[in-house]
Amino acid sequence: MFRHQGKTRTLSHNLRIASLLSFVAGIVNVAGFLAVQKLTTNVTGHFAFFVDEILKLNFWNGFVYFLYIFFFFLGAFVSSYLVELISQKTERNIYVFPTSIEISILFAIGIFGRSLINQNPNIIACSLLFAMGLQNSLVTKISNATVRTTHLTCLFTDLGIELSQLFFYKQTEMKAKLYSSIKLRLTIISFFFIGGIIGGVFYTKIELRVLFIAGVTLIMGLIYDNIKLKIIMLNRKYHH
Repeated sequence: MFRHQGKTRTLSHNLRIASLLSFVAGIVNVAGFLAVQKLTTNVTGHFAFFVDEILKLNFWNGFVYFLYIFFFFLGAFVSSYLVELISQKTERNIYVFPTSIEISILFAIGIFGRSLINQNPNIIACSLLFAMGLQNSLVTKISNATVRTTHLTCLFTDLGIELSQLFFYKQTEMKAKLYSSIKLRLTIISFFFIGGIIGGVFYTKIELRVLFIAGVTLIMGLIYDNIKLKIIMLNRKYHH
């Protein structure tokens, strides 16, 4: 799921990582919005608000929206930098460090979120945007830009294009490729939606501690990948 890159990566790997990370993003999206009334998984809307505040000469508010954009960008940069840095020494487990940072942020906001809402809600928004930048960059790199999990605009655009192409592509091979791509996009949308529902329902009960669910989901993903690796290594050792 995390480990395979390039030619070794299959649709099955992409479906697993898409379902896991889009579920996490769905939780973060809803929990962040309910907590601080800000988008915390993408920056498209923040750019519009940034320009609007600058035109109104509300420079401080404009600067805050710039920070939201910057922290998402910074998360993407840090994730890619760490992957490149670690890959120079080893190809194994290059995804663990960026994912561990994301998990730490989710747990930290879950623990300290209640006090931060009253004292400085922008810390919550910036932290979650940084975490989603980390995630989006990591999954983009791992899947060779096939999987995106933190926002749905491009997904619905691509899904619309591919569904229309089904009426024109007659070759079996091309149709099979389209069906695989459509399945992947529907999986991401579905799990983002499920994560959002769970985030909304549990936020009413436990507030930002709902992010613990997202953090535990990522931990389970890492454990699953580690167990799969050990099984593969044992099988190779046994057959040799």
